[in-house]
Amino acid sequence: MTRVDFYVLPEAEDIGPVMLVCKLCDKAVGAGQKVYVHVDDPALLEDVDGALWSFRQNSFLAHERVERGVCSPLAAVALGDGEPPESHRDVLINIAGETPRFFSSFERVLEPVFGDTEQRAAARKRFGFYRERGYPLATHKL
Repeated sequence: MTRVDFYVLPEAEDIGPVMLVCKLCDKAVGAGQKVYVHVDDPALLEDVDGALWSFRQNSFLAHERVERGVCSPLAAVALGDGEPPESHRDVLINIAGETPRFFSSFERVLEPVFGDTEQRAAARKRFGFYRERGYPLATHKL
C-alpha cells in the first residue's frame, strides 16, 4: 500500500516550497529511487525546473520534463502535470492543488505543505482524503 508523508513548512520559513521539493528529490534519488514531481502550476514548474539545476553548489540534480505520451525519461527525476511515466513510480512529490488520480501506483507519496491559508486548507483536504481510504500517513513538521 502507498505510504503518504506530509512535510509541513512553517508559514514564515525561508526555505520555500521549491527548495523543499529539491531537497526531497535529492534525498529520494540518493536512496536510488525514481521520482515524479506532479505540478499543476506552470510558473511553479518553471521554478522547480530551474532550481534543480542550481540548488546544490557545484552540481545539479538531473531531471527532465515529461509531456503526455512521451517515452520514459532517462533522468531519475521527472517533472510534469499529467500521467507519470511507468519508469518513475517509486516516489510521487505532489505540489498540485489536488490529489492526482494515479497516486496509488506509487510506493510513496510526498505532500509538501506550504503557503497561505488556502493552500494549507487544500493540504488538510488531501490529508483527509488519504486517511478516509486507510493509507498509512506520517506528518513531518520542518
